Amino acid sequence: MTIRAVLPAEGRDLRLDLFRGIANWAIFLNHIPNIALIWITTRNYGFSDAAELFVFIAGYAAAIVYAKSMATQGFAAGASRLLERAWQLYVAHVVLFVINVAVITWVAQTYNQSQLLNEFNVARFIDHPVLTLAQGLLLKYKPFNLDILPLYIVLLAACPPVLWLMLRRPHVAIVGSLLLYFAARHFEWNLPAYPSGGWYFNPFTWQFLFLLGAWCALGGAPRMRTIVWSPAALLIGTAYLSFALLMTMAGRFETLGNLFPEWLVGAFNPNDKTNLAPYRIVHFIAMAVIVVRFMPIDWPGLKSGLLQPLIVCGQRSLEVFCVGLLLSFIAHFLLEEISASLLAEILVSIAGIGLMTGIAYYRSWSKRLEKRPRSPPGDSSDEAIRDVEKLGGAKIANRFATADSRRRSPSVSSRTKERTAKLTTN
Repeated sequence: MTIRAVLPAEGRDLRLDLFRGIANWAIFLNHIPNIALIWITTRNYGFSDAAELFVFIAGYAAAIVYAKSMATQGFAAGASRLLERAWQLYVAHVVLFVINVAVITWVAQTYNQSQLLNEFNVARFIDHPVLTLAQGLLLKYKPFNLDILPLYIVLLAACPPVLWLMLRRPHVAIVGSLLLYFAARHFEWNLPAYPSGGWYFNPFTWQFLFLLGAWCALGGAPRMRTIVWSPAALLIGTAYLSFALLMTMAGRFETLGNLFPEWLVGAFNPNDKTNLAPYRIVHFIAMAVIVVRFMPIDWPGLKSGLLQPLIVCGQRSLEVFCVGLLLSFIAHFLLEEISASLLAEILVSIAGIGLMTGIAYYRSWSKRLEKRPRSPPGDSSDEAIRDVEKLGGAKIANRFATADSRRRSPSVSSRTKERTAKLTTN
């Protein structure tokens, strides 16, 4: 079959890095239990939160990076790169898993905070370490806050055949993904977790958002441009976001909730995050439509120094995400032990975000060091250096050749002496 998808254009879309950085900062704050600063994140003002943003951008970025490889180099090359990335994420998860368990256990035992073992789902690991470790390596057992990375691993590992189909029949692929989403919700499909239940992020439903991002990257977004830029889309999207804000607040505050029918508030509270409720997807799409309208790819603000920390954190997303999860536990422990005041929350949160940003800048710097510098074409200084190197090489070669000829052939004076001796003899 011929490729019908529209391959992404060259160049980096800084909006993806920006919002991936926002997602990482929000995940860090949301994973610190019982702090007031979570009210600055989007999860308190609508149905969706940073998880949808993270998964959608992951699918979008995967299509940009690996679809070109699969289209130009073949299925095997693209699949190999996808599986290699999934393996890298798996290794990162295992390292994060071990460090997380070790740090939580050490803190709980050293500071006599045994409740942390249950709070962060580590108690079972203490009671049954070998079995629990094996289940953790199978991605079935996950301490608190370590749920989204296994989802990403599974989605990437299962992506090669779906990406192959999306390159050739993008609409068939996204419709098939949507059917799987509804089937999983109807039949309650999920992967098993240890010791019981299913995954907190159901891969059979969250795959739709991941593949929706891939579909948008491979031509879906340009096809929807007319709808996105229509006045009706802006009006409907704004109205839906307002409704989501109202229903979310009604679930948070009883006084406001009493103003609406109980069945209406109950339809959205509690919010079904595990199976990715349809109203969460619609909420995310409404936000995406408004963002695209008011933040085009060439938006000047993307080059401002104010947003650079977020963009760099988005570019080094894996490192920032892993560090942020560990820092969220440390922040929680410090607030429990030292102070739970608003000032302490602000200071700890700023310190955590500062460390995450510092790691991002360091990794970007180290990555640049790993790349061999390339000289711009037509650089006269480099050409002069290359000429000198060639000239020096030629001189060295001539010296070796001269020395070699001297070793192989007798000198002139030696040949003269031999001829004189022969004449004298004769």
